[in-house]
Amino acid sequence: MKTKKIPMRMCVLTREKLPKKDLIRIVSFEGNITVDPSGKLNGKGCYLKKDALVIEEARKKKILNHIFEMDVNDEIYDELLRNI
Repeated sequence: MKTKKIPMRMCVLTREKLPKKDLIRIVSFEGNITVDPSGKLNGKGCYLKKDALVIEEARKKKILNHIFEMDVNDEIYDELLRNI
């Protein structure tokens, strides 16, 4: 019997490769940045580990500003914390 392949993605802050279900996807599409809980929205996406410390570190380092090359407001980080 074949085993099911688990999709792996990398956290942009910790650089860890983790199963997709252990990460939160953030998407930039047409100038809007949103949290993508389904993992299927169109646009440029990146992943952060589902960990409050990692999200707070990303806020402090402004990692999403660098990745999406635009200002990311704190509401996105607050929404990420609610989706943990």
